[in-house]
Amino acid sequence: MAIPHPSFTVGIEEEYMLVDLETRALVPDPPEEMMAECQALLEGQVGPEFLRSQIEIGTRVASTVAEAREDLARLRSVVATVAKAHGMAPIAASTHPFTHWGDTLITDKERYQLIARELEAVIRRFVISGMHIHVGIDDDDLRIDLMGQFTYFLPHLLALSTSSPFWHGNHTGLRSYRPAVFKALPRTGLPEHFSSWGEYRRHVGVLVDAGIIEDATKLWWDLRPSERYPTLEIRAMDLCTRLDDAIAIAALSVSLLHLLYRRRTQNQRWRTYANMLISENMWRAQRYGINESLMDFGRGELVPFADLLDEIIELVRHDAEELGCWTEVQSAREILVRGTSADRQVAVYHAALADGADEREALQAVVDFLVRETVTGL
Repeated sequence: MAIPHPSFTVGIEEEYMLVDLETRALVPDPPEEMMAECQALLEGQVGPEFLRSQIEIGTRVASTVAEAREDLARLRSVVATVAKAHGMAPIAASTHPFTHWGDTLITDKERYQLIARELEAVIRRFVISGMHIHVGIDDDDLRIDLMGQFTYFLPHLLALSTSSPFWHGNHTGLRSYRPAVFKALPRTGLPEHFSSWGEYRRHVGVLVDAGIIEDATKLWWDLRPSERYPTLEIRAMDLCTRLDDAIAIAALSVSLLHLLYRRRTQNQRWRTYANMLISENMWRAQRYGINESLMDFGRGELVPFADLLDEIIELVRHDAEELGCWTEVQSAREILVRGTSADRQVAVYHAALADGADEREALQAVVDFLVRETVTGL
């Protein structure tokens, strides 16, 4: 039986950190009315996250990347406007430059409190934020098949999104420190390879039946079938500070999945590689971002990231044009020109030190940069 053409809808979830505009530190316990105002204005598209210092938004299901961009810009704008009225600002970055995890509070919500009791210290230091992209793949078996092939591209998307070079006031030397914190949790990292939806559900069932997890939402892989929607949820990325960077990555993601589906209809597949190999590229993306090379497994050699990105962009040209997001896909090259959020944060930090700022002042300058960039281009 022929597999129905996927919808290739797009949805984007982002988790912002709320900072005090005077101290630039995370606000440990924002006033309840701030969240209430956002919820009244955004009608179910905003809610609390694990920490009280965070707020999560989610776009509506979009039929095009352009539609997703318009909705995401509106969500960022509303949250920024409401937060400013309370002396705060959202920052779109995966770590805060200097706030310590011990200075944060967990949201008083049953799910989060249960997670805190289950995971203890490894979750209490969870002062990180991410971006999740949902792509509509309606058929269950196709979703699993494309998941196994798409894993190859996760390091490339992480490299483009890096925004977490600082941790607890330290310049880590990594462009993405978030995965180092996230991987302390169980059931994280690259997904397993499954041959079918049935095999995937059987494995989930083993954990559910044993009482280890309630459902598949507790699988926190870098790529997973959504438990709630008929989508593949791409979770490997840092949270992009610039809106246009997030949209470029969303466009690349949906175009790559369209490419893999189109190849399947032509009896072709993207070669799958062992997780141990993909993990090496994930580490290189985490360490260097876009500034070094990734392994091209077909060639068996390291290739500069810029060359790999050019190849990917040309590879998905037909698919991006069909989906109406060719302009957004091409804009990924602009990230190479201006740098990722992590590159720009580090540049601001070093420039402030060179101008005579002390360590704390330099990190506060980074926060000021993040506040500005989070609403750039809305």
